Amino acid sequence: MKDIKSYISDNKDRFLSELFDLLKIPSVSADPAFSKDVIKAAQKIKESLLHAGCNLVEICETKGFPIVYGEKIIDKNLPTVLVYGHYDVQPADPIELWDSPPYEPIIKKTDKHPDGAIFARGACDDKGQMYMHVKALEFMVKTNQLPCNVKFMIEGEEEVGSNNLGIFVAENKEKLKNDIILISDTGMIANDIPSITTGLRGLSYLEVEVTGPNRDLHSGLYGGAVANPINILTKMIASLHDENNHVTIAGFYDKVEELSREERAQMAKAPFSLENYKKTLNINAIYGEEGYTTNERNSIRPTLDVNGIWGGYIGEGAKTVIASKAYAKISMRLVPNQDWEEITQLFKTHFEKIAPKAVNVKVTPHHGGQGYVTPINTIGYSAASKAYEATFGKKPIPQRSGGSIPIVALFEKELNSKTILMGFGLNSDAIHSPNEHFGVWNYLKGIETIPYFYKYFTELSK
Repeated sequence: MKDIKSYISDNKDRFLSELFDLLKIPSVSADPAFSKDVIKAAQKIKESLLHAGCNLVEICETKGFPIVYGEKIIDKNLPTVLVYGHYDVQPADPIELWDSPPYEPIIKKTDKHPDGAIFARGACDDKGQMYMHVKALEFMVKTNQLPCNVKFMIEGEEEVGSNNLGIFVAENKEKLKNDIILISDTGMIANDIPSITTGLRGLSYLEVEVTGPNRDLHSGLYGGAVANPINILTKMIASLHDENNHVTIAGFYDKVEELSREERAQMAKAPFSLENYKKTLNINAIYGEEGYTTNERNSIRPTLDVNGIWGGYIGEGAKTVIASKAYAKISMRLVPNQDWEEITQLFKTHFEKIAPKAVNVKVTPHHGGQGYVTPINTIGYSAASKAYEATFGKKPIPQRSGGSIPIVALFEKELNSKTILMGFGLNSDAIHSPNEHFGVWNYLKGIETIPYFYKYFTELSK
């Protein structure tokens, strides 16, 4: 693309400043205390899309937080790219583990980001990566190099399950009509090893509640005579995996796709250092399902994990109490062919079955979504591959991700569109964790690479 590097160089400080303004807004969709900030972030996205060159931008209301829709239509006979992203973020808790305030973005150097990384909640997931697309559009419009039509759909509920996005998509199929969907909410192997995500795991997220006596009890007077919900819950959770770390729920693996030796061998070609992996996480050994490598465990195999557990007294000092209730939040990452609603029901049936009669169990599903695999023999994948080659100087490696973006499968179902996942973050960027960050180099490299996707997709579509 003509002058792309010089345009980025001339506008680098502004690109960073604008992103910082967005990152300063604590748009936490999961916490009602931040509702006004989520709305404020939506308005900020609208302003940014208008400034970038969209000729129509709307804040579309839903039963939850709004969806920002924008478009730049230059010729209806040309292909249309639909960009999806989200402006909501995960809660910053635990705040005390951040080295700098989560909503006061700052640039600091790291081992993986010697040119500096932007530390803030949402820096990588997904404000920074979403905003690359806004700035890429700005470049193409300002320099008159936009080769096709572009639409934006930026939502504010991705981190809480995108409950209203499916309704919006189903009701606006003509508005959202496109030839390809482009998303940057994933990562790549390393800054010198570009990769394209070709698979995502599905998700089932739920909460369990175990109730024993009708009130908290004195552990001296009642201990050993009534069921302790916390003891029971921990035993039930422990039983969900066997000695080989297989999930013990009946039917859990029935529809799991087993990859061939050839496919697993192709995956194994991706550079990976087990020692560096352990060193980065400060662990002495890896742990997981027997018979699979680390990279297979976190991408092509389903999982079950406890995301939170609580009950009883956790304040300062001692309180000898048997709690009336105990709770846990549990998520299952699923692979293609596993239906998240079916798995949720299997879990519910199993968990209720293994509960002793001394307690009552309640299972509450929260949200979920299907897994997704995108083929590598499409025009969209070829365009993305050529785009990375243009800016990185080497072909990207296709890889499956362990993460979930449930709406990707929904897009294919409702809009009949394939999705290309062009992520520029790194696994070390601490998304969803304290000290989340996104490399300055990665942010600018995304802005440089994305316009090439438009160029090659338009050319290949002819």
